[in-house]
Amino acid sequence: MFNYSAFDGFSLISRGNIEEVALEVKKYTKSHRDARILVFSDSSGKQMDIDFRGSEKEILERLKVFKPQELSAQPHGPGRPKLGVVTREISLLPQQWEWLSIQSGGASAALRRLVDEKMKRIASGKDKVKQAQEVVYSFLSAIAGDLPHFEDAIRFLYRKDQKKFLALVSAWPGDIATHAMLLAGELFTSEAT
Repeated sequence: MFNYSAFDGFSLISRGNIEEVALEVKKYTKSHRDARILVFSDSSGKQMDIDFRGSEKEILERLKVFKPQELSAQPHGPGRPKLGVVTREISLLPQQWEWLSIQSGGASAALRRLVDEKMKRIASGKDKVKQAQEVVYSFLSAIAGDLPHFEDAIRFLYRKDQKKFLALVSAWPGDIATHAMLLAGELFTSEAT
């Protein structure tokens, strides 16, 4: 599976890692000034907000926020080793902050444990079907929401009815149908109920 996919309207123009896709889109838009570019994360199905202004070097520098920080190979002295922690803002309700504050290790440690636990559940297959459905739904909602039979296709996606889902999406523009089935592959192969 690719990491990211870029579309101009309903046409796929690039797949690959975030840097490859961003640079291909930058080149593409030079000759397609009216392009309607949408870039998606294939792991979440969500649309990515990428700033294509400036030079290739400037674009690549801004993309570092999407890449995990690499751990230093340098030997560490006394104290806590560098964990590669990336700081971002989250919003929670007051009672959620209160609960986090009394957890062992504090709020950050509790959140990391919760995220790790969820990632293990997904990796073990317990939540794979639901995640695959959410990925396909996010992608299709952003790009195909106005296409014929969209609501019906989503219903069959959540019912895990591959035959009816495929029948509806195959009438859509080819790249959209192909990408939807690529994203849904995990759903239809992991649980055939």
